[in-house]
Amino acid sequence: MKNEFGRLKRKMILQIIFILVIAIIIGFFINFAFIDGVFQAPFADAFITFCENVLQLDYYAAQNAYNVLFQQNKPLWLTIGFILLLLVIFYIALSRFTRYFHQISTSISMLSDESDQEIRLPDELDFLEKKLNDVKNKLEKRARDAQEAEQRKNDLVVYLAHDIKTPLTSIIGYLSLLDEAKDMPVEQKEKYVTITLEKSYRLEHLINEFFEITRFNLQSIILEKDWIPLKYMLMQVADEFYPLLAPKGQKAIVLMDGDIKIYADGNKLARVFNNILKNAIAYSDPNSTIEISVKSENNQTLISFMNTGKTIPPEKLKMIFEKFYRLDSARSTQTGGAGLGLAISNEIVEAHGGTITATSSNEKTIFTVMIPSDS
Repeated sequence: MKNEFGRLKRKMILQIIFILVIAIIIGFFINFAFIDGVFQAPFADAFITFCENVLQLDYYAAQNAYNVLFQQNKPLWLTIGFILLLLVIFYIALSRFTRYFHQISTSISMLSDESDQEIRLPDELDFLEKKLNDVKNKLEKRARDAQEAEQRKNDLVVYLAHDIKTPLTSIIGYLSLLDEAKDMPVEQKEKYVTITLEKSYRLEHLINEFFEITRFNLQSIILEKDWIPLKYMLMQVADEFYPLLAPKGQKAIVLMDGDIKIYADGNKLARVFNNILKNAIAYSDPNSTIEISVKSENNQTLISFMNTGKTIPPEKLKMIFEKFYRLDSARSTQTGGAGLGLAISNEIVEAHGGTITATSSNEKTIFTVMIPSDS
């Protein structure tokens, strides 16, 4: 850090030395050329002539005035001359220094510009130029990300509003039939009630999605920690997803030797595992096995979820933890969520001081949650 200003210091010192040398040369030139040199007699004659013609002094009085003012006070005139030169030097140096401030101020103003023009500063301020351009790029990226997230959110709200209308219309239709046809056969009535109940559950799910979108930016994550037996928690999570696994012939198995306890918020961590496993089920091949493995190393606990399915492209993998991002944009809200599950999971894990990462290659996708053992 301290060497960043070295180039600037050296340039300014060299500039000041150069100006001082020029000032000294000018000072000696004035002293020897104008006062002690060849221009002494012409200047003296001109001064005496001025005194005789303008001030009406005789020759001897004018010569005496010249001697008193210039010859006897030569050190004073030299001092005044050097002071004036130093003031000029100070002004020039200050002007060059304030020019740097002006350039920096202009560059800072460019941080808020929407243009793609890069910030340019003199070579001696290249370190500052690099930092300002880095800040500008980060601000532009944040603005783009925020705009994209807002657009995804708006699109999702439109999708949800459209999808809510479908089950609601069906519910009203079936209830109207049940209300109008009092003598409807029992089997048909039970069928309509079952369909209406399914549509109601779907409507409840969509409404919850709306609340999820609203809560995401408003809630602050407060952890209520306790010692959690991981093996029991993960087996319970896997068992709860049996209704989703069975229709596709999938399985979820927990691989870990013994049991590991971590100090964490059990409810919120269960939500993380639910979100990851739900995502793994949705994108796994039929009749495949989802492996959940746990290991402890370097004062960290690593929980990995590996599923077999289509490889996720790197550009999508980078955005998978962003809010309102859905891996498959073609999936409607009838089959996909709001794109908040993994984003919220990331927030929860970070609140524990951990990280959540994803890798995908050779049709294998692995989500790894790292929780510090002393979290």
